Amino acid sequence: MFTWLLIQRLSIRIPSSSLTNIRHSVTGEHKYTPSLVSFVKMSLKGTTFTNNSLLGVSRTTQSQSFGVSVHPRTVVAMVNRNGRPESSVGVSVDNVVKELHAPTVVGVVDPKLKEHSAAVDGGVDDVYGGDIATNDDFITPLSVSVASGYALLRDPRHNKGLAFTEKERDAYYVRGLLPPAVVKQDLQVKRTMNNIRQYEVPLHKYQAMMDLQERNEQLFYKLLIENVEELLPIVYTPTVGEACQKYGSIFKRPQGLFISIEDKGRILEILNNWPEKNIQVIVVTDGERILGLGDLGCQGMGIPVGKLSLYTALGGIRPSACLPVTIDVGTNNEKLLNDEFYIGLRQKRANGQEYAELMNEFMSAVKQNYGEKVLVQFEDFANHNAFDLLAKYSPTHLVFNDDIQGTASVVLAGLLAALNLVGGSLADHRFLFLGAGEAGTGIAELIALEISKQTRAPLEEARKKVWLVDSKGLIVKSRLNTLQHFKKPWAHEHQPVTDFLDAVKAIRPTVLVGSSGVGQTFTKEVVKTMSSFNEKPVILALSNPTSKSECTAEQAYTWSEGRAIFASGSPFAPVEYNGKVYLSGQSNNAYIFPGFGLGLIISGAIRVHDDMLLAASEALAAQVTQEHFEKGLIYPPFTNIRNISARIAAKVAAKAYELDLATRHPQPENLVAYAESCMYSPNYRKYR
Repeated sequence: MFTWLLIQRLSIRIPSSSLTNIRHSVTGEHKYTPSLVSFVKMSLKGTTFTNNSLLGVSRTTQSQSFGVSVHPRTVVAMVNRNGRPESSVGVSVDNVVKELHAPTVVGVVDPKLKEHSAAVDGGVDDVYGGDIATNDDFITPLSVSVASGYALLRDPRHNKGLAFTEKERDAYYVRGLLPPAVVKQDLQVKRTMNNIRQYEVPLHKYQAMMDLQERNEQLFYKLLIENVEELLPIVYTPTVGEACQKYGSIFKRPQGLFISIEDKGRILEILNNWPEKNIQVIVVTDGERILGLGDLGCQGMGIPVGKLSLYTALGGIRPSACLPVTIDVGTNNEKLLNDEFYIGLRQKRANGQEYAELMNEFMSAVKQNYGEKVLVQFEDFANHNAFDLLAKYSPTHLVFNDDIQGTASVVLAGLLAALNLVGGSLADHRFLFLGAGEAGTGIAELIALEISKQTRAPLEEARKKVWLVDSKGLIVKSRLNTLQHFKKPWAHEHQPVTDFLDAVKAIRPTVLVGSSGVGQTFTKEVVKTMSSFNEKPVILALSNPTSKSECTAEQAYTWSEGRAIFASGSPFAPVEYNGKVYLSGQSNNAYIFPGFGLGLIISGAIRVHDDMLLAASEALAAQVTQEHFEKGLIYPPFTNIRNISARIAAKVAAKAYELDLATRHPQPENLVAYAESCMYSPNYRKYR
């Protein structure tokens, strides 16, 4: 319970996050106050801020050198349950309440308490000073004045639009600011979906969804959850790729933190600028390898924003606990450097020691600010940094690379499910990869780990079932001295093969995996060759976005004469071949990372272990039913994704407890039910 201290004649520092975040422990039908900011007036006029503490407060409230007289002031400060002031921004508050019956009030400020009459004299005070300032005058944007519900309607976390009830419209001064109709949230969902479907261009739908997220957070997530199969390709791949390419042109307002190489030495300070303090998941990118589109620099921010939207919608992580971050060290993309609308640093990418020091400062600051249990997900880093960052910080931080580990886990799940269609065990099959980067080597390693686990064979022996092809051909022993370190485990004894089709003929794989980022590389000849020695060839064209897919669903089914077991990274429409309709699965990381992250959070895990990834894969594969197999699917539909995420979270959490990496004790008896109970609900709350 927070305690509000009302103190005369003192300037105190007040946490902005505390004013707006008091609902985290409130669930279900409980009522809560949506925003304490709605009932206080904060003004920075004529105040000099100091590092005040309730345990030794400086009495300096005005700078006498300005010749401003000191007047008595009423100040609100918030302290935590231990009686200590929270870290905060300095704000003095004039005349918070009209009547004061006791020096200390425990609980939530009563919304019925009115502003002092001086705050409203026929209108709202111009606390920003913007209306009377000249272009050269300074104004202060940190003041907040809410004499009505006007600001509440512009607070995306608490805005309900036309769903505010009659009672709430009076209690929160919204009366007259909305049309008289009161509608249910379900009707808002229906109307908003109708509006989004009017757009024909996917990017326009993406922009409409982002606008909704910035206007009404709860409605955004309810819309996404209830229409996930239709909207997932809009808020994430493939549309998010185009959004990143055009991010500078469509940018409206920041949705995360931008940290540049010029901020070196100040990263902890920048993290403190973010209003939320209880962060559980950070998705960070440096924009160097966005999907299959290459170096997009600062404009890669669309990826962390999109991923964290899915953490909330699919995994139930609170939006306020998610932090998107872009590390801007420049870009080598000449087109962006010459683009007048580019929003990032106009310089070539920093690398080497300078880059390493910046990332080390970032990781240290994250741990210092948010603790050991905050999950940091590395996203779309180039190969030369992705592997090094994961290897460096895995022993000391809770880190996860979705391109390496998340992709591997979801592909392994699809392969485990596909065994029900093609028969045999994982060890009975041969795997050939086109692409030996983060995704390819990550998937290959997890397949080998699962084979080793099932057969109890050494990992080195299990790796011999997996072959990789890179831009120079089949990875073999004779190339060992010239290979990057992450490719060396896959250099097997074989004569050199430079052509991919020749590699297919030589290895005779039962499973073909594309992670090359190059479209149309699974040619007609390749698919027909696969089909010549496999009754049911498994073909996974994983590269994103759609334009980078190694082949389309239609090509795979047509060239294999309808025998292929096909899945792709980006979605494809159903295909009709010889009178039969084929549904292709989407090997989308969104199956794994939301539930995986939830499992880490509910167990309080402090490190990620490979066995957790295997557990997640097995949990996802178990959700594919006979009905799905009959349609040729190796992944379950996304319509039930929250239920799937809860089961993945339960398996991951159970493995964390088993490995003694969990810190939340005692372990819940029913981890599935516990995971479901921890999930964020986008349904509107009832306000006091």
